[in-house]
Amino acid sequence: MDAPARRASFLCPVADLPPNENPPAFALPEGLDEAIRDFGNALTLERGRSDRTLEAYEGDLRQCAAHLARRGVKNWKTADAAGVTEWLYSLSGDDYTVASLARKLSALRMFARHLVRERVRPDDFTELMQGPKLVRRVPGTLSSQEIDALLAAPAGGDAHALRDRAILELFYSSGLRVSELAGLTLQQVDLEAGFLRVFGKGAKERVVPVGGKAAVALAAYLASARPHFVKPKTGSQLFLSERGTAISRQMLWVLVKKYAKQAGITKPVKPHLLRHSFATHLLGGGADLRAIQEMLGHANIATTQIYTAVEEKRLLDQHARFHPRNQEPGPRG
Repeated sequence: MDAPARRASFLCPVADLPPNENPPAFALPEGLDEAIRDFGNALTLERGRSDRTLEAYEGDLRQCAAHLARRGVKNWKTADAAGVTEWLYSLSGDDYTVASLARKLSALRMFARHLVRERVRPDDFTELMQGPKLVRRVPGTLSSQEIDALLAAPAGGDAHALRDRAILELFYSSGLRVSELAGLTLQQVDLEAGFLRVFGKGAKERVVPVGGKAAVALAAYLASARPHFVKPKTGSQLFLSERGTAISRQMLWVLVKKYAKQAGITKPVKPHLLRHSFATHLLGGGADLRAIQEMLGHANIATTQIYTAVEEKRLLDQHARFHPRNQEPGPRG
């Protein structure tokens, strides 16, 4: 995405984020750091926020604080809208997704309200901040042919191939978020009934079907590959790393990119693209939008409706390409 596109939108659902998104830690002045720690403690007491969300918010605030500290700000009493706006726009030259920028702005607004409640400062320094023009992007997807090539990429019958094939099949079959797949346990899987019990955002539980091919791949992994990764201290995590611990989000990103490259897919591929493809292909096959919403774990149907734009675009492209009245007239003899 180019810089103007990144600046153009803060209205996009927060997706699973790439590993190591924030820069290395910066030694913050105590006046900046203490307030962030207090804010983190306050959020911990609230229900419905995952550890991942709390970690992301604190990381965003520390990144902003580091920017301010380099410009001489020593505490949040002297921070102003101009300084934090400068920080947000400075990110346009980096490889941040629209979702990342949306979360950073949200974290700042929540933090500013916290500072007012705690009487650290009398005003909300984000109140008059104006973000760029809001737009909503149509999510990218993989074609059916690209999906087939990707799922076939982990070739062979060794433990790693069986594990990775099961991971990719499950991503596409069930439309899971990367954090949801990384956190799966054996107790959440019922292959006989053909579904998973998933704990999504806000610790909300939902039931997600497992397709036939994904179930076969998962059964092969459980029978022949998972025992290879088990160590004395291994728990009930479903997908394991070489250390016998739950496979990390970072490793899932690495695996998806690795096999996309092997499959010859030229577009950027990340775990969330499989989730988008899952929803788009279901809708294109005639699935009900409400059912897709339930499977994805979207709280609002409006979030799911963006996939209708993908299907509409596909139909327009097909019509433009194949309908005889859309073809340019040939030269007359």
